[in-house]
Amino acid sequence: MIKELFNVKGWEAFMEVLPEEYIPGFIMTLKVALAGLLLALALGVIFGMLSTVKVKVLNVIARIYVEFFQNTPLVVQVFFYYNCLPFVIGGRVPKFIIGVIGVGIYHGAYISEVIRTGIEAVPRGQFDAAYSQGFTYIQTMRYIILPQTLKMIMPPLANQALNLVKNTSVLAMIAGMDLMYHADSWGSDLGYFVQAYLPCALLYFVICFPIAKLSRYLEIRAKRTPVPKKMKGVA
Repeated sequence: MIKELFNVKGWEAFMEVLPEEYIPGFIMTLKVALAGLLLALALGVIFGMLSTVKVKVLNVIARIYVEFFQNTPLVVQVFFYYNCLPFVIGGRVPKFIIGVIGVGIYHGAYISEVIRTGIEAVPRGQFDAAYSQGFTYIQTMRYIILPQTLKMIMPPLANQALNLVKNTSVLAMIAGMDLMYHADSWGSDLGYFVQAYLPCALLYFVICFPIAKLSRYLEIRAKRTPVPKKMKGVA
């Protein structure tokens, strides 16, 4: 391992493929992570709200979604989309779309639980006060509950974003042209495994470390900031 680390020939070969394979793979990973996070947030908000409404059937739908996707491996889900979606839509599905759907739906289940917990942490009196002022359920959520919930759930949301970025590497298993795919393909072809995987890990670190620092900062700030018990102007 130490000998390979100082293999000059291997590093020269890596520098040649860096702009051709690693940079495009890095960009693909970023694109999948950003689009997947948007999908996960959208699904998280929808199913997080469904988990808290007083309609049993909606609660059940939300629980089925959460329990199924939390308790099945992401790899299995991605392979299912890769092999089954073409039969459903009658054509080839781009790897980018499969990656976004895979990490988006998977992490949406976790984010929905984060949002559900945040909504339930808001005092019930704020719902009652909003309804007494003529707010609908959607208006109550949009203008009163979710803004407060967001302040409380930012640290776990940042953690989910961090995990989502790392889970994009599952695309390598379906030749998703992401960072891990290019690293594994090049390293396996030439046998320069140290030169292949070490820079790959460092590039993931470039994305994940700032998110991890943000998560830690949000956790510290959340501990210092008291959660409001009442809405301004509500007795």
